[in-house]
Amino acid sequence: MSDSTSRAQKGNVRLALILGSLSAFGPITTDLYLPALPAAADDLGASQPAIQATLTACLIGLALGQVFVGPLSDSIGRRRPMVVGMALFVVSSLLCAVAPSVYLLDAARLFQGLAGAAGIVLSLAIVRDMFDGVAAARMIAALMAVGGVAPIIAPLAGSQLLRVTDWRGLFVVLAVLGVALLAIAAAKVPETLPKADRRPVGWRSVANGFASLARDRRFVALTLTGGLAFAAMFAYISTSAFVFQSHYGYSESAFSVVFAVNAVGLLATNLIGGRLVGRVPVATLVRIGLAGMVVGAVASLITLTIGHPPLVIASLFVTVSSLGLVMPTVAALALDDHGSLAGTASAALGAARMVLGGVAALFAGIGGDPVVLGAVMVLCAVGAAASFVLARRPVH
Repeated sequence: MSDSTSRAQKGNVRLALILGSLSAFGPITTDLYLPALPAAADDLGASQPAIQATLTACLIGLALGQVFVGPLSDSIGRRRPMVVGMALFVVSSLLCAVAPSVYLLDAARLFQGLAGAAGIVLSLAIVRDMFDGVAAARMIAALMAVGGVAPIIAPLAGSQLLRVTDWRGLFVVLAVLGVALLAIAAAKVPETLPKADRRPVGWRSVANGFASLARDRRFVALTLTGGLAFAAMFAYISTSAFVFQSHYGYSESAFSVVFAVNAVGLLATNLIGGRLVGRVPVATLVRIGLAGMVVGAVASLITLTIGHPPLVIASLFVTVSSLGLVMPTVAALALDDHGSLAGTASAALGAARMVLGGVAALFAGIGGDPVVLGAVMVLCAVGAAASFVLARRPVH
């Protein structure tokens, strides 16, 4: 291996670590807070659906923020929106920490999502600026693998932090983390979109960009595939604390271990998928992942109906782990034909995930019945598989 190749590989690893950390705002802002959901509901006098709505508010913010930041970055570049987004994330996290009611917490979480969207959408856009084809799929898988550490660490960290602080303190921790990531973004994130490749600034240009994507049937189908697959997982994320703590009597620490085990499965399949890209057709990896999600979701519905915790954990493990083969490959396929609209396309992919995930979270919490979670996961997994079938244009 030549010195230049070695340096390039090290540079790619460093970039994946940085962008993966910046793109992890979604799981960080939700998963650190998960073990505290029941306690936050009691403190604010809120019902289970009401406190789960704080997760949905954050997802709505993440969706709207990506729709705004993605096209903006196609016009003014990637670096400035990234730095400003990180700064606003710090402010919004502190607002969450002092929210006196569940309704004001909803508003603060919405703001937090709007700010955190920059890291998610711009990380993908930067990858698409620098890579394409198999190289892009590998880089996205690496980025998601780094970001996949967050769901493992965050709930464990959250449960341990709750030993020394309350749920409000968790948002202070998020603010401190935001300061650290702001420093990384300011110092290390390069500008990857040359001025010559930028699009005109203006709403007409933004609208034309989204309209162009909407006319691409394959892009729409792949966006729905990724969005519905993510929705199946987020239904589990938003409801799992209540299922295991309120219904099955697990402690906060025990729940965080269960959650982390599933996250390890997701991380493992991300890594495996990244290694297989280029050796196995990307479409085959997607099909295997979707098949696993459908099987796991159906098994989850059955075991949640029976009410057998070990089998529930095993079924959820299959469902969540399978997502690791779906998300990076679908994202790479969807972005492959839209290099000139990388920010806008990344925004569409991210917004679809957040909107569909938020809707799934709302429905999964209806009635506080674990069986509803299983039903929502089955509908989302089957919908994702059906959407991929609609992407009939040959994929590689």
